[in-house]
Amino acid sequence: MATSQKRLALAIIDFLSKSLNDGTIASEDTESIEIAKSCIADTFHVDPNDQAALKDAIGDQSLLTIYGVYEKLKGKTSTAPMPGASSTKPTTSTPKPSGPTPTNPEAEEFKSQGNKAMQQKDYPKAIDLYTKAINLSPTNPIYLSNRAAAYSASHKHAEACADAELATSADPKYTKAWSRLGLARFVLGDAKGSMEAYQKGIEYEGNGGSEAMKKGYKTAKEKVEEEEKEGGDDEMERAASPRGAGGAGGGGGGMPDLAGLASMLGGGGGGGMPDLGALMNNPMFASMAQNMMSNPDALQGLMNNPRLREMAQNFGGGGGGGQGGGMPDISALMSDPSLREAAMNMMGGGGRGTGRGAPQ
Repeated sequence: MATSQKRLALAIIDFLSKSLNDGTIASEDTESIEIAKSCIADTFHVDPNDQAALKDAIGDQSLLTIYGVYEKLKGKTSTAPMPGASSTKPTTSTPKPSGPTPTNPEAEEFKSQGNKAMQQKDYPKAIDLYTKAINLSPTNPIYLSNRAAAYSASHKHAEACADAELATSADPKYTKAWSRLGLARFVLGDAKGSMEAYQKGIEYEGNGGSEAMKKGYKTAKEKVEEEEKEGGDDEMERAASPRGAGGAGGGGGGMPDLAGLASMLGGGGGGGMPDLGALMNNPMFASMAQNMMSNPDALQGLMNNPRLREMAQNFGGGGGGGQGGGMPDISALMSDPSLREAAMNMMGGGGRGTGRGAPQ
């Protein structure tokens, strides 16, 4: 049977024993837990009383701490007590650093070889060697941080970020891990997260932090401010931009939506307000209106027509008969030769050649 499986079995037995002792598991379940421990020991052929084997399996850590590092990486936490546990002693998945991580001679040798590979810029080999060290000591922040550096050098920044997060969780006081986390996050586009990582590093370094840590923080902060400014500029541009090609609402070529305007003003019907909705449904008047909007001089000339001024005065006074609410009789209106000529000119006719916006 593989040695790693026996180590895991010893770690589980140790976890169950500690859970009984600290009250995580209720005392009435003691017999069941002891049976479970005995079954695990018999099945995996391990001796729970062999302290040397237990220390070799987990060192001064615990299965809960090791799992807590993994859970931290996944962004999960749990503070709910286990079924049957005392409500005054909830479990937690967040690991608590317990001083310097014990060294494993074999793991240290792998780390040293990994450092040499890094100096030679053989990053794949360095990653492999650091991985072997981590397999022997999963919560060692130095091994995790070193592998994060090797991943960054290999442009595998997501993996670097994951290792750096594990390292900071295993030992927040190991400041190199914060620096490497800040770099990985920055390259991944998380400037705010990078700034937070460097800030943590500065806090744990004390005395205002090292120059390298402060430089990383400054760079990340400037990027955050730049992104915030760009976001603000985008909002201003959206607020200032017209909602349509012709301004507020409206038809093509700058033509306002007079039918919509009429409905907003309660147009059509009483009060002397002409039915602009019906008016703009007339193709002739729609063309006139569009040409007027693009030719202010023609509009001024049209308004100098005495017959049109008389019509405008009748809009509000109910005069002019024909259609309700003071709306002039369009048929009668267009029988007037002068107005008909003006309308034809506004539509681009009347012998003036192509209109200002007409296709060639």
